[in-house]
Amino acid sequence: MTTTPAPTPSASAASADAGVEAAQAALAGEHACVYGYGVVGAHLPDGAEPAHAALAAHRSRRDELTALIGDAGADPVAAEPRYALPSPVTDEASAQALAVLLEERLGALYADVVGTATTPELREFAVRGVVMAAVQALAWGGAPTAFPGLDGRV
Repeated sequence: MTTTPAPTPSASAASADAGVEAAQAALAGEHACVYGYGVVGAHLPDGAEPAHAALAAHRSRRDELTALIGDAGADPVAAEPRYALPSPVTDEASAQALAVLLEERLGALYADVVGTATTPELREFAVRGVVMAAVQALAWGGAPTAFPGLDGRV
């Protein structure tokens, strides 16, 4: 008896899936940043204007990325109701450390999108995301790196 092999996705379909999957991870990262900057801003003195500006930028990028994922035919990942912080945030220094960590993690997620994006729009968006995350990490006191988003990777 002969069986017909199950169809396998084409290379371009698999590539598109990987691009959408990476974009979904970056969107989840943007959701985490929106949450995290609420915590950061609560622990900064005098109105926390830099945290408010970063929060607005992440909300905007989240909304743009949501639209790009929807345009690709996927349902954008939703935000979690709450996020576990990697360490307690109790003062200005720990708030700034959280902001650096949020940006560094997000930069790595956007670097993954750059490597898997199948559309020029998504790739350009991701490149801008890597740059924005690197600049924000530096603004919060992070260390400069030669290849933002790729540090510590093989």
